[in-house]
Amino acid sequence: MKVVIQVPCLNEESTLASVLESLPTRIDGVDQIEIVIIDDGSTDRTVEVAREHGVTHIVRHARNMGLARSFRDGVEYALSIGADIVVNTDGDNQYPGDRIGDLVAPIVTGQADIVIGDRQTHTIEHFSPFKKTMQRFGSWVVNKAAGTKLPDAASGFRAYSRYSLYRLNIVTQFSYCMETIIQAGNKRLAIISVPIDTNAKTRESRLFSNNFEHMLKSGQAILRSYTMYRPWTLFATIAAVFGLIGLFPFVRFLVLRIAGNDGNHIQSLIFGSAMIVVAVLALALGVLSDLMRNNRILHEETLERLREQQYGPSRIAEHTLPGFRAAKPSVPAKPAEASAATTTSPATEGDA
Repeated sequence: MKVVIQVPCLNEESTLASVLESLPTRIDGVDQIEIVIIDDGSTDRTVEVAREHGVTHIVRHARNMGLARSFRDGVEYALSIGADIVVNTDGDNQYPGDRIGDLVAPIVTGQADIVIGDRQTHTIEHFSPFKKTMQRFGSWVVNKAAGTKLPDAASGFRAYSRYSLYRLNIVTQFSYCMETIIQAGNKRLAIISVPIDTNAKTRESRLFSNNFEHMLKSGQAILRSYTMYRPWTLFATIAAVFGLIGLFPFVRFLVLRIAGNDGNHIQSLIFGSAMIVVAVLALALGVLSDLMRNNRILHEETLERLREQQYGPSRIAEHTLPGFRAAKPSVPAKPAEASAATTTSPATEGDA
């Protein structure tokens, strides 16, 4: 069993040493622990600090490509070196590295596919009352979209099994946190939370400039992900709302005519007709979106099979199917020079 701990970084030379020193060197049930640094276009000594602390696996971006892309590239690299479990933490020392063993344990024992560290945001002193309220509301929205019951959906302190990573596909440009939960919930992956405490704040977030920008981008990511996995529910609801609004003028017109009121009701009938047209269009979009959803599911299954061929089969079957023993994964060949940085092509994504 190999655990790979990945640390996305953007100019974290002042805190990276503390992060690396807090990471565990031994975890029960785990044979090997590797550390991967994803340098997202840092201009300081982040990479040098990592190497000074013995890190040999470094994924480098020539320019800043954003947190979601950094997470995805880190996962791909971790799988390429034979990771069975991938743990994600941050380079700003927000999360307690000594709790990684608690994140990994439910996956090692087969109780979960994904484990998320619950920061217990209501206890964080530097969070304002408004931010605490928004965190709870955001988690509630994500849970409704994913069918989960997670207290801290925005936490980036997570552990993923190989099986879950085969099934997740990151497409957002903002943050993977919300999207992976909605995907995992709709794909019936087992997700649990582990309560943790956070370290003292070291800097402001680089994902957004203020809370309102965070709310806007998070809302867009949630809506996009929800539409991808439950398009018919969304468009059918829209069609029902506009359909009822459109029927009201016609019902009113019939009632007035029966009552003997022959006044001019053309404007209200035109409005009702327009609303009904919108409802019909929403139904049509719902049908098309559902067909696209089915097509996407087939593509995702193909991607999953390709990952199995590239990185080896997952071990999830040993936990979930009694009596069935999965084939032993063939660990991919280790890169000729693990310390050699891999540079990805530039992209236009938000700051990490």
